[in-house]
Amino acid sequence: MVRIRSKREIELMAESCQIVGDTLDMLADHVKPGITVLELDSMAEDFIRSRNARPAFKGYLGFPATLCVSVEDEVVHGIPSERILEDGHIVGIDCGAEKSGYFGDAARTFAVGNITDEKQALMDATRDAMFIGIDKARPGNFVSDIGHAIQTFAEAKGYSVVRELVGHGIGTELHEEPQVPNYGIPKQGHELKEGMCLAIEPMINLGAKEVFTDKDGWTIKTVDGKSSAHFENTIAILADGPQILTQGQA
Repeated sequence: MVRIRSKREIELMAESCQIVGDTLDMLADHVKPGITVLELDSMAEDFIRSRNARPAFKGYLGFPATLCVSVEDEVVHGIPSERILEDGHIVGIDCGAEKSGYFGDAARTFAVGNITDEKQALMDATRDAMFIGIDKARPGNFVSDIGHAIQTFAEAKGYSVVRELVGHGIGTELHEEPQVPNYGIPKQGHELKEGMCLAIEPMINLGAKEVFTDKDGWTIKTVDGKSSAHFENTIAILADGPQILTQGQA
């Protein structure tokens, strides 16, 4: 069931989403060569709890941590470990928080130190693709209009779009209907209506679109070992278009 949220519900969601955006802003200052992924995870958990919220991912379907941290060829769902971030890496950080029964969810890909122009271009294109998709989240459009816009933009730049993982509805649960693929043909799926809340999250690969699940049962990686980038925002669809609820500084 696709849920329509009231103005008050969207205000409550915005509180959780602001915490997520602020968490990612805080982490941006610490994503540097030499830090471990576990250190970032601990910082994020402490920050979220200091805002009287709880980490939405921790314990979700058995996931053991606050953040999903995905380095280089890891697309999403990387489990925080003692891995040390190195100069030249790119790292996707996905964060969720719940407060007052409502959820926020967002992700950004960060450069660790000095990265190649190729990786920077991938990050920039993925971020741009997210905003292009968000712009299609308007009453009267359809779910597939979002994915079609993302796919068209990314593939025109020579990148590939991951198919197995999608965006989603969000509200009183972390994942709700509808699913929001990052590809497709226009005018398919659910019609978008005022009050719908979505997490729009393109995952774009430098190489081929194929991915696999690593032996830890969580981490999704590119088959060809090339880098992947991930950006995500939670949005509410208003009468005049999308409102980004998790917008941070980056």
